[in-house]
Amino acid sequence: MELTMLSTIAMAFQTLGVVYGDMGTSPLYVFSDVFSKVPIKSEVEILGALSLVMYTIALIPFAKYVFIVLKANDNGEGGTFALYSLICRYAKVSLLPNQQRVDEDISSFRLKLPTSELERAMFVKDCLEKKPLFKNIILFLVLMGTSMVIGDGILTPSMSVMSAVSGLQGQVPGFDTDAVVLVSIIVLLLLFSVQRFGTGKVGFMFAPILGLWFINLGSIGIYNIVKYDISVVRAFNPVYIYLFFQTNGMKAWSALGGCVLCITGAEAMFADLGHFSVKSIQVAFTAVVFPCLLIAYMGQAAFLMKNPLAVERIFYDSVPGVLFWPVFVIATLAAMIASQAMISATFSCIKQAMALGCFPRIKIIHTSKKIMGQIYIPVMNWFLMVMCIIIVATFRSTNDIANAYGIAEVGVMMVSTVLVTLVMLLIWQTNLFLVLCFPILFGAVEFAYLTAVLSKIQEGGWLPLAFSSLFLCIMYTWNYGSVLKYQSEMRGKISLDFILDLGATLGTVRVPGIGLVYNELVQGIPSIFGQLLVTLPAMHSTIVFVCIKYIPVPYVPLEERFLFRRVGQKDYHMFRCVARYGYKDVRKEDHGFFEQLLVESLEKFLRREAQEIALETSTMEAERDDISVVSEVPQSPACEGDLQTPLLSDQRSGDHNRMGTRDDSSPVLPSSSMSAEEDPALEYELEALREAMASGFTYLLAHGDVRARKESFFTKKFIINYFYAFLRRNCRAGTATLKVPHSNIMRVGMTYMV
Repeated sequence: MELTMLSTIAMAFQTLGVVYGDMGTSPLYVFSDVFSKVPIKSEVEILGALSLVMYTIALIPFAKYVFIVLKANDNGEGGTFALYSLICRYAKVSLLPNQQRVDEDISSFRLKLPTSELERAMFVKDCLEKKPLFKNIILFLVLMGTSMVIGDGILTPSMSVMSAVSGLQGQVPGFDTDAVVLVSIIVLLLLFSVQRFGTGKVGFMFAPILGLWFINLGSIGIYNIVKYDISVVRAFNPVYIYLFFQTNGMKAWSALGGCVLCITGAEAMFADLGHFSVKSIQVAFTAVVFPCLLIAYMGQAAFLMKNPLAVERIFYDSVPGVLFWPVFVIATLAAMIASQAMISATFSCIKQAMALGCFPRIKIIHTSKKIMGQIYIPVMNWFLMVMCIIIVATFRSTNDIANAYGIAEVGVMMVSTVLVTLVMLLIWQTNLFLVLCFPILFGAVEFAYLTAVLSKIQEGGWLPLAFSSLFLCIMYTWNYGSVLKYQSEMRGKISLDFILDLGATLGTVRVPGIGLVYNELVQGIPSIFGQLLVTLPAMHSTIVFVCIKYIPVPYVPLEERFLFRRVGQKDYHMFRCVARYGYKDVRKEDHGFFEQLLVESLEKFLRREAQEIALETSTMEAERDDISVVSEVPQSPACEGDLQTPLLSDQRSGDHNRMGTRDDSSPVLPSSSMSAEEDPALEYELEALREAMASGFTYLLAHGDVRARKESFFTKKFIINYFYAFLRRNCRAGTATLKVPHSNIMRVGMTYMV
């Protein structure tokens, strides 16, 4: 939907409080960190550092993200997982085990390609699809990028809050480093304690505060330029970058680690795209953020031209004395907002990783009834709080924290560069020269910054790498174990012939009620059902095999949520149901609503099936009356129940329907063509379904243990039997994740040998 100019401007204003907090607070500490590594000996250092900052902002956030990366969105969604899902849908490189071709029929799944398929794009596509190594490399990059975002979520609050609070040093007598640390810890405790209330409660304040902050940056910058040295505009000449490196050598290269802090938060422009529009983010950065940041850095450089020793507190020293306290209050609020944005981004990354089977199940609380993207994850919140407090108490200085800051940010940027290059090759089918220019230009700049920040590993840079490595191991292990578990379930599924041999009674007593057998299979009868037949003295009159699956799209429309398929003949009253969700979908429905929606969708499936059978029968009767047409009567869908075929047939029209496969999003034929009263079999089946529903639902789940086979290698045994088993024991129970009532649950123990 196209937004009006007024709506775009209003949305652009809102982006200031959500997207640009981290980048907007960078003037608090960039120059103080740069000049802690390169002492000011002449104007070359000042103009060279200023030129570096200006061209870094112009090249990475402005050129790369505003004009290129933002266009690589997934139906309006941004971030590392959005790029991954976009590539997965086109090149089929997803390692999610229960994907189907029918998922491509979802409206949000379809891709709109700007050109016809080119040989180059098809060649790259085939290479990615046929080589498991490439699939694993792409997944590794995505998980690494996500892990680094989480690492950023640990450092950003510490850096931003401590930088703002440190302004009191020199202004308040006796306010030493210990006081800065104590006040910073108090602010962090307050910040993380209010997370459970949700950002929606104070979100309306974010944009005005950041808007006022950017106005202050621009105004103070202009004041300093006019008052101290207007000649700093010479920094627009990139020759000063060359002179900066020529004069300072390796020290200048080390200073890149401080310079990169000016673009921290640039990835948020893409990651937070789902809450805004591409144009609104572009307008906000081009019209407000970019010019205000340039003017702010130019103002600080002008101040340093006359006060070269005032590098430790450059931001607050350059503020006119009468404005100190108002600016300090706004700076502290802006730092908290910047921290809030990074905390929220961390929560979103965890949720998306869980949806795509790459993170253990943990509790997620939805803090807003209107905005489903606002979530709160208690475990991660308290983990981040403890880590931030430890970092502040241990490092005790913004310059020391800056040594650890930036590594994760540059790592995420490089991952985005690789993934966007694949998008340009596969989907946009851009000219090969332009495709090569993108990674060469931006990759070279980002690699230069990466080498600079990696040189600070011994000085604290190991910290984000340690956190990122920890979360990378957790996510990769969970994905690896989940895939092996699914493959074990596929090997152990029950033959349909075995079920058919048991007869409609399934070899036991059928009692009224609906049994929902939860499993991860999208086709076949899970092994848990065999255990249930052996263990339980009776079986429900209606059995539905339910699979909750997430697919690589941001959202699945409610009307396209369920897919149904009949299992066996009609008198078996057994069905396969696949409930599909996108990686950003929020499962807020309780069990009552889910049950009602499932039964309504099942009724729609039964009615449509009966209508199509009647239509098919009438068509065949007409063909038999026509001597010129010889036709073979196909079997009834009630007899076609081979679950070895996909849930939906690849064919269309008649072949598609004859397989007895329907989805509840298909349009229902007019009631005049078929009604329950005109079809006694349909009326009987619907009445049986209603009676079963009246008797209640029972949730049948497997409580499984995953173990590596005896002949497996030691590494596999260690990962599965210890690390993966530890994660499974300590993650949230499946019953809580599925939102099912404990009073209606029956669990069967299973052991999966992988």
